[in-house]
Amino acid sequence: MNCKLFGAAVFVLATLVFNPVWAQDVPESDQMSTGGGQTLEDIMARQERLKADGESRSKETGNPANAAPINEPLGTRGGRSDADAWRGIRYDNIDIETQVRNPAADVLIQDGGMRWYQLREGPVITYGGGAILGFIALLVVFYLIRGRIKIEGGPAGTTIERFKAVERFGHWLLAGSFIALGLTGLITLMGRSFLIPVMGADAFATLAAGSKWVHNNVAWAFMLGLVMTFVMWVAHNIPNKLDWQWLKAGGGIFTKSHPSAKKFNAGQKIIFWTVMVLGASVSLSGLSLLFPFQMPMFADTFGIMNSVLGTSFPTDLAPHEEMQYANLWHSIVAFVMMLAIIAHIYIGSVGMEGAFDAMGNGQVDVEWARQHHDLWVAEVEAKQGKGGSS
Repeated sequence: MNCKLFGAAVFVLATLVFNPVWAQDVPESDQMSTGGGQTLEDIMARQERLKADGESRSKETGNPANAAPINEPLGTRGGRSDADAWRGIRYDNIDIETQVRNPAADVLIQDGGMRWYQLREGPVITYGGGAILGFIALLVVFYLIRGRIKIEGGPAGTTIERFKAVERFGHWLLAGSFIALGLTGLITLMGRSFLIPVMGADAFATLAAGSKWVHNNVAWAFMLGLVMTFVMWVAHNIPNKLDWQWLKAGGGIFTKSHPSAKKFNAGQKIIFWTVMVLGASVSLSGLSLLFPFQMPMFADTFGIMNSVLGTSFPTDLAPHEEMQYANLWHSIVAFVMMLAIIAHIYIGSVGMEGAFDAMGNGQVDVEWARQHHDLWVAEVEAKQGKGGSS
């Protein structure tokens, strides 16, 4: 009996091993055999969270004129199947009939949102937040080593007008609105990760809604301040030969020497143009986020870059994609601006004696002015015909 069972088992095993169906090589799967649909390799790759071939799938959405030959009999829908239809929806390559009337109504699936979310929650927050914290720590170390930049010989006791009231108004309008935008922007961007565990979801929801309202409305004050300061100061911020000499000397930050400068030195000019260029960029991307259907900016920008640089950026973008690109760019530019403004705040407050007075009341000590902006003082004294005004 045991011999018979053993023989039967051997026979079954031999049949399975040497059966032609099992023994034959498995044909290499390709999308020609699936009419452009996904293959077993695609499915397995996605299950392993590997990158699957999506290009051919996005091009083959069931149109018999374009689809690859199908090796099996056609169904009741001809060359178009449910899988084809859903693939067309996913890749935004199908005509959708809907009663909703807006530019994004016919986009049912936009899976690029996942890549945007991963970038936003990952590198943008990690590198942006890390850069701010690291830069602040660097300034603290620099202050401990260098100390405050003093007025050599002490203040003169007499003052000279540095900025008029309208100039100070434009500066504080720009600075105050940027601080409000920076704080509310950080709350909106990073609050879910860092504030919900501390204050709870309900309290954060109220804070986030208020931050969004403040951010969207204070943005107009920022843009007004940007225009005002540009008009008032652009003539004083044109680069010249003195700027190179100032940069070579380190601006007197690392030494006790103070290079000659007019109303704005090279460091202030760098801050000015950084704020103007990045401020204009962050304003445009912000407007694109506020009015995504009326002011898309990346499709046209990518088209110009492709024609000039020979790149291959996408130029046919859904409104969702426009907003995703605008949001990422808005965040990245804002982080860079924050670094520049933090440096500006440091020098204008604790970093340099007498600097805050320029924007505090508009009057600066004459000795401070002579040490940091000697050529400007000479110009003012030439116009006034006297050394200063108390």
